Amino acid sequence: MNKLFTQIAKLEGISLLALLFFAMPMKYIFHQELYVRYIGMAHGILFIAYVFWAIYLKFQENWDVKKTIVVLVASVIPFGTFYVEKTYFKRN
Repeated sequence: MNKLFTQIAKLEGISLLALLFFAMPMKYIFHQELYVRYIGMAHGILFIAYVFWAIYLKFQENWDVKKTIVVLVASVIPFGTFYVEKTYFKRN
């Protein structure tokens, strides 16, 4: 379960960075809205998957409130999902 969540977290983090640092500048500087449409859609799907999976794991693995809040807030901060993946789901 955690392996799938870490993969979703990595993809969601990459999609957020692509949206913020590639697609948005392309839209507002070069007036190319196509990138925002596709990268934004991919990011939206991955964001929803990340949040639903985090809530599922909260109940499945009995996470405490602090861990749940950190994991959910990390989804809206650039590089946040990478921090969560490294801090809470690192392999021994």
